[in-house]
Amino acid sequence: LCSLLFFANIIRRSWVLPAAGVALLGISSFLIAGVYPGLIQQFQVKPSESSKEAPYIQRNIEGTRAAYGLDKVEVKDYSAVVDTSAGQLADDAATISNIRLMDPNVLSATFRQLQQLKPYYTFNESLDIDRYTIDGVTRDMVVAVREINIDGNPNRNWINDHLVYTHGFGFVGSYGNIQDIDGKPVFTVGGIPPKGELGEFQPRIYFGENNPEYSIIGGTTDGEAVEFDYPDDASANGQKNYTYTGKGGVPMGSIFSRLLFAIKYQEQRILLSNLINADTKIIFDREPRQRVAKVAPWLKLDGDPYPAIVDNRIQWIIDGYTTSSGYPYSRTVDVSGATTDALNINNNPLTAIPNSTINYIRNSVKATVDAYDGTVTLYAWDEKDPVLATWMKAFPGIVKAKSEMSKDLVSHVRYPEDLFRVQRDVLSLYHVKNANAFYGGQDFWRVPRDPSTLGANAGAQPPYYYTLQLPGEKKASFALTTPFVPRGGRENLSAFAVVNSDPGDDYGKFTVLQLQRSTNIAGPSQVASNFEANPTVALSLSLLRQGGSDVVLGNLLTLPVGGGLLYVQPVYVRATANTAAYPLLQKVLVSFGEKIGFDDTLQGALDQVFGGNSGSINLPPATGAGSGNSSGENNDLASALASAQAALADAQAALAKGDFAAYGKAQDRLKAAIAAAVAAQNR
Repeated sequence: LCSLLFFANIIRRSWVLPAAGVALLGISSFLIAGVYPGLIQQFQVKPSESSKEAPYIQRNIEGTRAAYGLDKVEVKDYSAVVDTSAGQLADDAATISNIRLMDPNVLSATFRQLQQLKPYYTFNESLDIDRYTIDGVTRDMVVAVREINIDGNPNRNWINDHLVYTHGFGFVGSYGNIQDIDGKPVFTVGGIPPKGELGEFQPRIYFGENNPEYSIIGGTTDGEAVEFDYPDDASANGQKNYTYTGKGGVPMGSIFSRLLFAIKYQEQRILLSNLINADTKIIFDREPRQRVAKVAPWLKLDGDPYPAIVDNRIQWIIDGYTTSSGYPYSRTVDVSGATTDALNINNNPLTAIPNSTINYIRNSVKATVDAYDGTVTLYAWDEKDPVLATWMKAFPGIVKAKSEMSKDLVSHVRYPEDLFRVQRDVLSLYHVKNANAFYGGQDFWRVPRDPSTLGANAGAQPPYYYTLQLPGEKKASFALTTPFVPRGGRENLSAFAVVNSDPGDDYGKFTVLQLQRSTNIAGPSQVASNFEANPTVALSLSLLRQGGSDVVLGNLLTLPVGGGLLYVQPVYVRATANTAAYPLLQKVLVSFGEKIGFDDTLQGALDQVFGGNSGSINLPPATGAGSGNSSGENNDLASALASAQAALADAQAALAKGDFAAYGKAQDRLKAAIAAAVAAQNR
C-alpha cells in the first residue's frame, strides 16, 4: 500500500501521498513489530508458556548436548550412604591405593628446592599429571621439565642470555600417591644428568614454556662448544658444554640472514659477533602453543601443554579444538568464562582458551612439539569431526592420521582440561533433558568454589586428574573429575562427573553419578568448613599457622567409594621464616558422612573414620628417603602439639575462673609449646 501511494504521486504531484505512505509505514511497523508480538506473548504464550516453548526448548537441549559432545553422557542414580563401619573400603582398593596426595599446584616450590639445583633453572608454577608404567604397574605421576631461567643467572649479558644459556635440561617426576617420611615427594626420575626408572631419553629443552625469546645455537669457538649444557663438579670448569645437533632453527651463515635478524631483534651484536659462524642457527617462537598456532591457526588450543617422555624424547602434548558458532539450536558459550577457575582466575600461568563465543567444540587434534628440535606434528584425534575434515581439505598434508601415532604417544594422551571445563559448564544446565523441567530450572547445577583457595572471591574448583574405579565398573581408570552443587546458595553435593581419560574403547566415556534429592551429602565447601570447625583439626592448624609456619591446603578430592562419598585433602606445612622453605606433606584430612579423620598418614585418617579399620589394605607406605631422625622429629612435633593443646585448655579454664596468675602461666606454657612445635617442624 505504501508503494502504491508513492506511485500514485506520479499522477497527483504533491507531498501528501508520500507523507501518508511514510506515516502508514511507521504506524504499521510499530503495530506489526511491537504491539502485535506483545499481544501474542501476553494473551497466548504467557498463559501456557511452558507448553508453547517446550518444542523449541527441546530442540535447544538436543542440539546443545550434541554440539558439545554430551549426547552420550551416562547418568546413574547414586544412593550415597553416610554411615561408616569397619572394613567399609575393602572393595575399593583400586581407588584408595591411588589417592593422589601430591598436589601439582602446590609442589612447584618443592620441586624447585629439591630439583632445580641452580638458580638459572626453573619449573612452572603449576606442574602436570601424567602416568607411566613402572615395573609393570601404571602409576599416576606429577611431572615437570627443568627449563632455563635466564632471569636467575647472576652473570647476565647478551652472550650469556642468547649464546650460552640456550636450553633447559632434564625431566622430573614423582609418584602421585607416595611421600617420604619427611613429607617430600618420592622422585622416580630427576637429577642432572637425569636418573631414574623411566629409561634413557634426550633431556635437553630447547623449546618450552620458559625459554628466552631467541637463542643462537650450533656454533663453536676454536672447535670448542659454546652452549652451557649442565653443571658438572667433575669437570675442570665445573660445567659441561654442548653444541646443538638437531634439525631445528634457521641457519645464520650468510651476512644477509644475520642482518635480517639483527633488524628483527634490534640487536647489532647479531651482525657483529665473531661467535656466529657458518654452523650457527637461531631458534625463536619457542613456546609449544605458539608453535602449533603458527602451523594451524584455525585451531583453538588448550591452556595447559604438558611434557611427556615419548619414544626416548621429551614431547610437549597440546590438545587442539575445532569450534563453530553456527551449530543449529545449540546454546552459545563464552569460552573464556567457561574455562576460568581457581587455577587461572588470578593470571595463573595456566591460561584459558582465548576469549570467543562458540556453540560447537571437538577435541579433534592432538599436537606434539619436540622439546629438542621444535618439530610440530598434528594428529587427527577425532576423525569424524566435519570441521576438521574441512580444514584438512583446505590444508592437505598438515594433519596426520590417528593411526600414525606411536603406541608410546597414545599411552600419554589424556582427556583435555579446557574441553572438560566447557562441557561441565554446559552440563550444569543441560543434564536436564525434559523441556518442561528445563523451563522450571529447579534442577540446575553449578561447579562449587575451590575450598583450598581462601577468600570469598575464590574461583570454581578446577577439575582433577586421578585414578579411580567407579561403582559398578570392572577396573580403575585414569579420569578427569568434577563435583556439582545446586545452582543458588546451597552447597550440598548434587552430582559427581567423571570422564575416562585412558586411551582405548572407553576414552571420553562421560559418567555422572547423580545423588538423590532427598539425600543431604556435604559438598566440597561444606566439607572444608567442617574440617576447620573440628576442634582437633582447628587447634592443630591454628597452632601451625601462628608458630612461624604456613599451612597450605592441597586439592580436595571427591571419591565415590564405600557406597558414599569420601573426601581427601592433603595438608602441607611450610616454614615462613626460611626463604628457602617449601611445602611438605604433614597431615591428611578425610571426611565421610559426618565423620572426620585427621592424621599424619592417609591410612591413619581413614581408620579414624571407619571404626579403626577402613579395610584399605593396599595403601602405599611412606618411604624412608627422608632424614635419618625424621621419626623422632615427628614424635617431637606431636608431643609439642599435645602440650600446646593442654596449655590452651588450662588457659581457658583459668580465665573462666578469673585466676589470672594461672592464666599467665598457661600462656607461657603455650608459647613454649608453639616454639617447640616450630623447632620440630623446621628440623
